[in-house]
Amino acid sequence: MTQGRARATKGEDGRVLAALSPARRRFVLAMIAVACAVAVLVAVVVARRAAGRPDPAAQNLPGPVLLVPGYGGSTASLDSLAALLRQRGRDATVVHLIGNGTGDLRAEAAVLATAADHALGRTGADSVDVIGYSAGGVVARLWVRDYGGDGLARRVVTLGSPQHGTDLAALAVDVLPGECPTACRQLAPDSDLLRALNAGDETPDGPRFISIWTTSDHIVTPPESAHLDGAINIPVQTVCAGSSVSHGGLPTDPLVVAILSLEIGTAPPVVPTAADCSRLSS
Repeated sequence: MTQGRARATKGEDGRVLAALSPARRRFVLAMIAVACAVAVLVAVVVARRAAGRPDPAAQNLPGPVLLVPGYGGSTASLDSLAALLRQRGRDATVVHLIGNGTGDLRAEAAVLATAADHALGRTGADSVDVIGYSAGGVVARLWVRDYGGDGLARRVVTLGSPQHGTDLAALAVDVLPGECPTACRQLAPDSDLLRALNAGDETPDGPRFISIWTTSDHIVTPPESAHLDGAINIPVQTVCAGSSVSHGGLPTDPLVVAILSLEIGTAPPVVPTAADCSRLSS
């Protein structure tokens, strides 16, 4: 009887899918695949944690670099940054988010988890460095906390990331809720996702965290939303007071790239000061 009901249910599901347009059917199947991937990753993480907390990555052995785009999923500026890092001898790959990067940030963290596993398998390295631009920095932290990144990441660098939300997202929620998809709502300062992510330890054991941002940011408002307790926090203007780099310019600004390269090197991460401005901006 139970098997008969199961066969009937499967048949009904098949008829429902067949009735959808090809584009909508592809979308539904893609969402099912994402849900299955997330479930598998959660099971893996639970098993890892049941076996005990993983050892932190060796800080003097840099592995491949993964660059995570921000809201909207555009990779143009990160493609340029990845090319610069490769010129400097690093293995650097831009992670492509699901769809247009405006969906659930937790699903994007699962994508990052898969990308990290692939990078380690491809290179034979023991750890990865992750650079999260804008909302990509929130994705990186979700990966560290919930998807096994605490045992795989050596350093996590965030660039202009709304770690405590941005008032622009809150405004969109209030004024244009129909134009504010899931990730937009999650980036509002009072979202359930950010409240949970920032409860307790903002920088859990495992990787070293570095947060870089600009005081001239008009997308992440206030810019200090990027500050992370327990991280090395670097407002660009504390290094070079005259910098006017914008939010969109962070991944390609020469000064920011120099600071970033310093922070993901073999030496321990440091807090650059105004005394380093000339050297880092030359």
